[in-house]
Amino acid sequence: MSKTTYTQANDIFRELLKETRGAKNLTQADVAKSLGVPQSYVSKYESGERRLDFVETALVCEALEMSIEDFAAAYSTRLARGRRTKSG
Repeated sequence: MSKTTYTQANDIFRELLKETRGAKNLTQADVAKSLGVPQSYVSKYESGERRLDFVETALVCEALEMSIEDFAAAYSTRLARGRRTKSG
């Protein structure tokens, strides 16, 4: 996987987390409180300064009131769309 593809995948991942939070009218502080972490934790993964592992992603999805399955499906759809746009 090229670095460009890897970066694009990370960008899509972070954008989806931020958009989902916004769609639920939650602030970073709201999500952080639900997770029991500082607001800076949310800021760092949304900005790309920090990466989430699978377990952390599942917990963030819980805080966003979204199943990990729905998140993964939305992510896969966006990633495929991004690849089609780039190649097409």
